[in-house]
Amino acid sequence: MSAPDDERPPSPYDRRTTVILRTVTRLVVPVTLMTAVALLLQGHNLPGGGFIGGVLTVTALVLVYVVFGGSYLGETLGASGGLVAGYRALFAAGLGVALVSGLVPLVLGGRFLTQAVFFVEHLPLYGELEVATALAFDLGVYFTVVGALLVVVAEVGAE
Repeated sequence: MSAPDDERPPSPYDRRTTVILRTVTRLVVPVTLMTAVALLLQGHNLPGGGFIGGVLTVTALVLVYVVFGGSYLGETLGASGGLVAGYRALFAAGLGVALVSGLVPLVLGGRFLTQAVFFVEHLPLYGELEVATALAFDLGVYFTVVGALLVVVAEVGAE
C-alpha cells in the first residue's frame, strides 16, 4: 500500500529544487504540451508541424526531467522497460509512420508524398474538419524528433 502524498519520503530532487520551481513546472508543462499539439495539428496548413511540435514536447519533458528527475518521468510515462528503450522505439515508429505516409501514394498510383485532403462533416460542436494526409507525415516526424531528442537527453543525463 502506498503512502499518501503528505507522508511520502522526499525524493533527492525535492532537496535540489525549490517549491516555486516545482509549482511553475506543473503549470508550464501542460500549456507547453497543448501548444506543441496545436503546432503539430496546424502544420499542414500553417507554419508549424511535426518538427517544432516535437521540439516543444521534448522541451516540456526535459523540464520535468530536470525538476523532478528521471525516475519520476519514467513513472509518469509508464516506461517499465527503461526510458531509453522506449525512446528508441518511439524514434523507430516515427520513421516508420513517415515512410509509410510517403509510400501509400505510390501504391495508389501517385507520386511519393503526394498529399490528399478530405473533410469530416457533421461533427458536434465543430461542424466540418479538414484533414490532410500530410498530417500522417507530420506525426511521423513528430515521433521521430521526440524519440531522437529524448534518447540524446537520457544518454547525456545518465553521465
